[in-house]
Amino acid sequence: MGHLVERYRAGVRRACAVLRQSRAGWYYQPKEKHDAPLLRRMEEIAATRVRYGFWRIYVLLRREGWHVNHKRVYRLYRQAGLNLRRKRPRRRKAAPHRLERMVPTAPNH
Repeated sequence: MGHLVERYRAGVRRACAVLRQSRAGWYYQPKEKHDAPLLRRMEEIAATRVRYGFWRIYVLLRREGWHVNHKRVYRLYRQAGLNLRRKRPRRRKAAPHRLERMVPTAPNH
């Protein structure tokens, strides 16, 4: 549409009619999204509650008063890498305290 308006000096209404586009699309100005405070809060929740997933964090944010869409929360959750949660090692496994195995010297040893 910009080409028609500049090159042929057509009006915006005429250019939109020729290309069958809405004038709202021509005048649309995208809004800036301020995701930084929300992302910080999500990271705080994920750090304190390691076992919480995306849905649980979403519910907690809504309870705190954040009016956010679940799709936006999921996008930020994936973008921040929170889907790869750091899991605690299991208690029964003593990986750092393992000793080297003894070499068997006799049968059934």
